[in-house]
Amino acid sequence: MIKLKHTLTFLFAIILIAGFSLINANQNSNYETLKYSHDRAVIDSGEFFIGAKLCNGCHGYDSTHLANIDFLGNDVNVFDDWRSTMMANSARDPFFHAKVSHEITVNPSHSLELQTKCLDCHAPMGKFTAFYHGATSYTLNDLFNDTLGIEGISCMSCHIIGTEGLGSRFSGDIPYDTTKKIYGPFTNPFVGPMQLYVGMTPTYSDHMSKSPLCSACHTLITNTADLSGNSTGGTFVEQATYHEYINSVYPSQEIYCQTCHMPQLEEQIVIANQILALTGRSPFNLHQFAGANYFMLNILKANKTYLGIQVPDPYFDSTLLYTSNNLTKNSISLSLNTDSLKTDTAYFSVTLTNKVGHKFPSGYPSRRAVVQFVVLKSNGDTLFKSGIFGSNYEVNNVGAPYEKHHNIIKMQAQTQIYEMVIGDVNNNKTTVLERAANVLKDNRLVPNGFTTSHYSYDTAKIDNEALADADFNKNTSGVEGNGKDIIHFHIPTNGYDGVVNVYTKVFYQSVPPGWLQEMFSYSTELIDTFKSMYQSADKTPVMCVSKELLNLQLPSSIENANNSNSISVFPSPTTSGLISIKGIGIISFEVYSSDGKLISTGNGKNSNLISDLMLPYEKGIYYIKVLNSTGTNIFKVLRL
Repeated sequence: MIKLKHTLTFLFAIILIAGFSLINANQNSNYETLKYSHDRAVIDSGEFFIGAKLCNGCHGYDSTHLANIDFLGNDVNVFDDWRSTMMANSARDPFFHAKVSHEITVNPSHSLELQTKCLDCHAPMGKFTAFYHGATSYTLNDLFNDTLGIEGISCMSCHIIGTEGLGSRFSGDIPYDTTKKIYGPFTNPFVGPMQLYVGMTPTYSDHMSKSPLCSACHTLITNTADLSGNSTGGTFVEQATYHEYINSVYPSQEIYCQTCHMPQLEEQIVIANQILALTGRSPFNLHQFAGANYFMLNILKANKTYLGIQVPDPYFDSTLLYTSNNLTKNSISLSLNTDSLKTDTAYFSVTLTNKVGHKFPSGYPSRRAVVQFVVLKSNGDTLFKSGIFGSNYEVNNVGAPYEKHHNIIKMQAQTQIYEMVIGDVNNNKTTVLERAANVLKDNRLVPNGFTTSHYSYDTAKIDNEALADADFNKNTSGVEGNGKDIIHFHIPTNGYDGVVNVYTKVFYQSVPPGWLQEMFSYSTELIDTFKSMYQSADKTPVMCVSKELLNLQLPSSIENANNSNSISVFPSPTTSGLISIKGIGIISFEVYSSDGKLISTGNGKNSNLISDLMLPYEKGIYYIKVLNSTGTNIFKVLRL
């Protein structure tokens, strides 16, 4: 038995040595460089990081179909899932290159500091290694000549993150463990092969499956400069996805970043190729890293040769599918309701519910969600439209300098846009990130459980207009934390009394045209390169969700004018709580809560007007039941 064991070990060693030799040979001879870089040698794997192509030897595609497959025989290897993601291409992202170029062109004296800070997270292995060797800065030029850096967020970018200060170190301050441990989520790892051939010791740690692992890069606080490039001494929270998450219900429910962005297979998966003694492990995290940046993934795919991305299109297609599904199935839910139809105005409400564990949108501040609301007549003519995109995919009639948050939309020139808008030291809108000093607007949908009393709220605030909105993240009693927003549409009917169809949609844009205007006013090689890619790209926003109400009959003003017994209840919505009932011969009325509970009753005394009916203080929907000589009428009233 001992002799057989030694023989298997020897054969296994030969297989691995041959495999890794082939991988190294391929990496040296076939690695396609960026257009604006020189040839680069593979970094010595005996330091802190090794390249992903070495990891591919065991954790990539298994031609024998024994490892890295699920019970149905589907290939689930982590290398191929990862290689076409935004994580894998974070250092090759041409929008990122252009934005860094923009920032250092605006403030050239801060060039080294700005580039180093950005590359802390976009190329962490390259930057960390450079500083280990004594560098005091790490620039785009360094990146373009660094095989390790250009891998972006690679395998070891995450798997050697240690636990020291994790969850309290942000802005690229990644607590790398330099003791040659490589952390994973499985207990009792099989350590021999990895120790022998890549010099790392596989080590179990539960922090690999929890959200603090992501905290160092997914909250970013930057230093503020004035318009002359002078430091103000102030800071600005540019991104706070991690802080948005901890101010939600999900940590208490043990739902982590990995839960959604790395979906789990509960079945047993053999996680390494050609290791006969390795048994299956569960649960297995798919390395899909699906987020919301569908637009940039398409740009990467379309320009992969220029960018030196050696990934076949089918892998990009899979990542695009995962991302599309994430946006359309997992991001938000939508309901569309008819509140009341009057002779001059139709009242509708749209309720959006955030389904993700952070704000929607979150992350880089260019991202936004646009609510489109359209009412069409039966012949297809437009009665009302809001949130319509122009030919360049900018929203028509956006307010200057930006569109305000809306609780009620009455005009076609108003659009609900969920976004963060940045202000400089003079409170003027800016997209120069180093000039960010104030938040002019942040009405992005907050996650379920988010409150203004949470200790992290100062890092993930809501703007004043959204805070004042009684429907934004509040239930009908005014209690925070439902992760919803209700938009009320008051649609003028302009005398039309026919049938209407109502449509509402929510669109997501990761790089809207307006965000790029300031950057495109400058010309550098990197800005011009991205501009060309952008102009050639399909900029169609992603539709996340939609609802419709069909064949609604608007009341006729002529019929109501001739009907002396018609009843009306107004106003709705009411902010004061005071409503009136108007009609001929009002006999009685009853007020019900939204759950059907009788709240109050009154005697109409056959009057034609009741003008002093006060609803309860609690905000929400109420139903008014009115009896007159023609019968019983029920009306829906919204108390704001």
